[in-house]
Parts: sequence; structure tokens; C-alpha cells
Amino acid sequence: MEEEKAVSPKNELKGEAWEWIKAILIAAALVFLIRWFIFATYVVEGPSMQPNFHTGERLIVNKIIYSFRKPERGEVVVFHAPQGKDYIKRVIALPGEKIKAINNKVYVNDQELDEYYIQSAIDDRDKSGKKYTEDFPETVVPEGSVFVMGDNRLNSSDSRAIGPIEYKEVVGRADVLFWPIKDMGIVKH
Repeated sequence: MEEEKAVSPKNELKGEAWEWIKAILIAAALVFLIRWFIFATYVVEGPSMQPNFHTGERLIVNKIIYSFRKPERGEVVVFHAPQGKDYIKRVIALPGEKIKAINNKVYVNDQELDEYYIQSAIDDRDKSGKKYTEDFPETVVPEGSVFVMGDNRLNSSDSRAIGPIEYKEVVGRADVLFWPIKDMGIVKH
């Protein structure tokens, strides 16, 4: 017959404590990996993305999506701006495309852009006889870059001022608005 070894309560407690420590370390490592390599949080600062995003709102940014594909028109992205801060803007034009604004309308490759995401704001400005988007001359987006604009065209430092944004400067796509809780939801692109 085999003899059963008795485990002292002290050793049993040590074993259980060690299992808890391992579980906590694994969880912390997973949180670190997810936070630094897959997702990030971003706090909206300033009015440049109104009426869709407001100061103090918090977003979850998908950092890995552009490892598999390039940004697409209409997506809301966070990028490293030349001033050393991260900005949030909307992708308006892609590499090789021509972009310009004339008479309150944005054109990509001479086709008027459907700006459904800010149409009500454009209409409100039109009613008062004011422009929502100032005219700017035609620009060709370089390869490996995107042309971004804030949704609040009259109050945004974007590609019209700082130039096209290189892919390598794009942090990721804003996917979820999680604060304030009453506005929580998936970001519409």
C-alpha cells in the first residue's frame, strides 16, 4: 500500500498563496500586453471633432487594426501630431487622391464627398449664410499618408494646416466611446 503524505496546513497555505500570486502576475501581464499593444484609451481635448465628439469624452483606440490593413475614408483615427500631442481626426482622403474644398463642399478626385457625419452642422451654417468648410486648394495625398480633417472644420488643426499624416504616425482607430457612460457606444465611421 502507498502511504499518503500529510500536507501541513502551513504548506497548504503557502501553495494556495503561490497559486494566487501566479494568477495575479499572469493577469497583470495580460493587462499590460493588451493596454500597450492592442488597445489604448484617448481623452478628447478641444472642440475640433464636434458635433460628434466633445472635450472630456473617453475613447478606446484599436492599435492593432492598421497592422492588417490601411486606414479607410471616414474612419476616426488618433495620430501623433507634429506638436508632440496625439490628435483625433477623420480620414478624408487616401494616398494618391486629390482633395480640395470649394463653396463649402469637399471634393475627392473631383467627386463631392458625402459628409453624412456632419451634414446637420453644415446645413445649420448654410441657413445662416456662413461656411462650414473654408475653401482650400487642391492637394494630392502622398503615398503612405492620409489627409485628415476635424469634424468641426472652422476650429480644427488638421491636414489643411499640418499636412497629410504618414501611416507610421497613426496610433489607431477610435472604436468605442466609453465615457460618459450615458453616451457609451461603438464609434460610427
